[in-house]
Amino acid sequence: MILRETLLAAGGLEGLFLSDPREKRDLAGIVGGPRDASVSERLAGKRVLLAVGGQMAAARAMLALDGLVARLALVPPGLAPEHVARIASDSEAEIAVCDADGLPEGDLPGLPRIAVEAAAQAAAEKGQETEWALATSGTTGAPKLVAHTLDGLAGGINTAAAPEPGTVWSTFYDIRRYGGLQVFLRAMLAPASLVLSDRHEPVRDYLIRASERQVTHILGTPSHWRLALMSNALSRLAPRYVRLSGEIADQTVLDLLRAAFPEARMAHAYASTEGGVGFTVEDGCEGFPAALIGARAGIEIAVRDDALYVRSGRTGRRYLGATPEPLMAEDGFVDTGDLVERRGERYHFLGRRSGVINVGGAKVQPEEVEAVVNLHSSVSMSRVRARPNPILGAVVEAEVVLRAGTDATDPAALKKAIIAHCRPRLSGHKVPASVRFVEDLPLTSGGKLVRRMP
Repeated sequence: MILRETLLAAGGLEGLFLSDPREKRDLAGIVGGPRDASVSERLAGKRVLLAVGGQMAAARAMLALDGLVARLALVPPGLAPEHVARIASDSEAEIAVCDADGLPEGDLPGLPRIAVEAAAQAAAEKGQETEWALATSGTTGAPKLVAHTLDGLAGGINTAAAPEPGTVWSTFYDIRRYGGLQVFLRAMLAPASLVLSDRHEPVRDYLIRASERQVTHILGTPSHWRLALMSNALSRLAPRYVRLSGEIADQTVLDLLRAAFPEARMAHAYASTEGGVGFTVEDGCEGFPAALIGARAGIEIAVRDDALYVRSGRTGRRYLGATPEPLMAEDGFVDTGDLVERRGERYHFLGRRSGVINVGGAKVQPEEVEAVVNLHSSVSMSRVRARPNPILGAVVEAEVVLRAGTDATDPAALKKAIIAHCRPRLSGHKVPASVRFVEDLPLTSGGKLVRRMP
């Protein structure tokens, strides 16, 4: 499968578009426009670093370069220069397709460059399989680079199903992250129109723009959706399909979205950069049915030592880099690092193995506490972190964004009320020792709560 060739073969591109905050482009013009043979020759068979500022430029380049270059390493927005340099090194990049916003002059001085506007005119004469290299979107530390095939990336997409008439996709995600790339591929392989987000665009402006473009299918992390639920512009949307992924979807956010979009089909999905798309849940309940454990339709899911493992053709092939750790076990399973707990006939996500808070030797999953804090009627979203303690080593602290209109004239009393709300619902060591009100909570460029301590 080669993206541009697949689109051209599909036909029916008239009226379809890609748009961002600045422009709207016809999809037929993007894939069917003139090609530059000299640029194609320069890029053919190369390992390419794609480092551009905007998603429109990234989309045009991805459509042009798939099937032409040997490896395409996607640089997500907002990375520190040293992390961009690591992606270039780990991907063994031979040339950068870039613009000034994505790779400023002076960065990576030894790497040859070609302007993204020129690269967007490239095309393969004889298609080869391009290896896609994606940065992990974790909430702590430097990203790792995961190698995928396009067939693997598209493995969770039903390419045989015709799109519903008038389908317009959109996502809070950046398409250079795994979650956003999934939406990009869904739109391109359908084919259908796609409204691109922008990390500098306020949530309200994005929601208004999505409504003006008549978006029907929209995706984001639970944190994205909590921000959207704070905006009065959310009521402008009338989607047919709403989806959450990338973080634990607790019952509070699922219920709030169901109330906001009572007619929409709603899903929360499990996927990761390493493990690929695992499953989708559409019953409106947090967690997932225990019946999903086992093998089905080319994918196998297992629980080992309370962690979720995945084996399928959708997983990454390997980590890239000079001394990469193994991505999968000898039996082909990928350890996702996500902890789960069975309660009756359903598994519930607890959080990341790497995110455990140690309170006097007892373990606390921040996400479990956040789910309880978020149940309080005054709380819009929260983040739970470790606060150093001389006796226990650490105690739990909750940072809370209050819902609009909350009466906070007596903040001390409100903090006590939130803690009191947690006590009957959590073991003693998991109850926040303190609550701190904040105006907002930082998100990674992948839309997840930033969890690394400053």
